[in-house]
Amino acid sequence: MNQTRLEQQIEFCREIDKEKMIGRQTYLSDGSRKENDAEHAWHMAIMTFLLCEYANEEIDVLKTIMMLLIHDLVEIDAGDTYAYDDAAKSTQREREVKAADRIFGILPEDQGTKLRALWEEFEACETAESRFARTMDNIQPLILNDASNGKSWVEHGVHLHQIMNRNKNTAKGSEILWEHMYNNMIRKHVDLGHIIND
Repeated sequence: MNQTRLEQQIEFCREIDKEKMIGRQTYLSDGSRKENDAEHAWHMAIMTFLLCEYANEEIDVLKTIMMLLIHDLVEIDAGDTYAYDDAAKSTQREREVKAADRIFGILPEDQGTKLRALWEEFEACETAESRFARTMDNIQPLILNDASNGKSWVEHGVHLHQIMNRNKNTAKGSEILWEHMYNNMIRKHVDLGHIIND
């Protein structure tokens, strides 16, 4: 029996609840536990609304928020790939494309195609919205690492060159936000010894 449009939509809504079960490496601001993917997405959605005035280019805020809300849904199947895990990063694209096929395929074709296109746009990072979304995705963990006294950086022995490489495109979405993060958070934690200076 073919599912109705509504049944497909409800199945997708049920499926994406699993995003709440995907753990990340970044601690909450109080350092009590690590955040999950859904918390990460919620945080960036509000950040986008608040910080969009610092975007290098005019952006469609709602589109950018939606992009951030769905960009990690693939991790339901693919798992979270830690920013500084080079081995996992080598298979990330392959794992995530397979996940995108399945997860967005649950929806009615028109909606599945729309969300898949938004996910691909985020991945390609070639539009004003995707560049700003990437900025949010990169600075949100910086804000939490700063708030938790560099807990995740210390735990993983993170080097400054790793953070700089991870953030090589962050300024493309917002030069103002990147400069603020570098000068007020990253440098501070290098000085405190939470980030290993190269």
